[in-house]
Amino acid sequence: MFLQPPDISLLIAFTAGFLSFVSPCVLPLVPSYVTYITGLTLEELTSETERKRVRGVIVVNSLLFIAGFSIVFVAFGASASLVGQMLITYQDFVRKLGGVLIVVFGLYVMGVLKLTFLMTEKRFQLQNRPAGYIGSVLVGVAFAAGWTPCVGPILGTILVYASTSDSMLTGVKLLSSYSLGIGLPLFVTALAVDSFLNYFKKVRAYMYGISVASGVFLVLVGVLIFTNSLALLTSALERNGIGWYIGQ
Repeated sequence: MFLQPPDISLLIAFTAGFLSFVSPCVLPLVPSYVTYITGLTLEELTSETERKRVRGVIVVNSLLFIAGFSIVFVAFGASASLVGQMLITYQDFVRKLGGVLIVVFGLYVMGVLKLTFLMTEKRFQLQNRPAGYIGSVLVGVAFAAGWTPCVGPILGTILVYASTSDSMLTGVKLLSSYSLGIGLPLFVTALAVDSFLNYFKKVRAYMYGISVASGVFLVLVGVLIFTNSLALLTSALERNGIGWYIGQ
């Protein structure tokens, strides 16, 4: 049987989503988001008895919240790909410029560069959560529309890469993978927020290291895109599919 070789770009997009989740701008706020979208208190979320009773509320509202920001991110990806198609004549230039921009993003996340326009937070503030399930979706949309110093460069990296793709579908797949990278750990956290709080106390001291690792990741991706190595690597895996042969 033959297995389809992995799409490196989707793995990168998923990793970027996960790094967005663990960034200093998002990770500390996760319990607040969970209590906000579910309408439950932290005591209800962390109590074993109460959490079992309201598990359905947690699951449904978390999934709707994830759906809300996924819709926006995927729309961003489709738009970026569409713009890239319009600039197809200058695709090589766009790719190299995008690679340089991503490296700059990486250096910013590492703290090497100070970029004022990325240090100003711009986000929609919802003082009162809209009622019902629609409210959870709207909060997800507002979350996606927010621009923070940490998430912006990482999300921008995937959008820049999407703009160098040859189809809108590629952009949709990239941002769907990015959304999954954020949504999956967020969903797990919502189901076990008490364990998350204990874990976060231990990991809080390493937040700077996480930022540096994220920055290094972006720099590497930028170099791969600038040199076109990412596309060449994916093509090589597709051509050598025989390497993924397992069994009969």
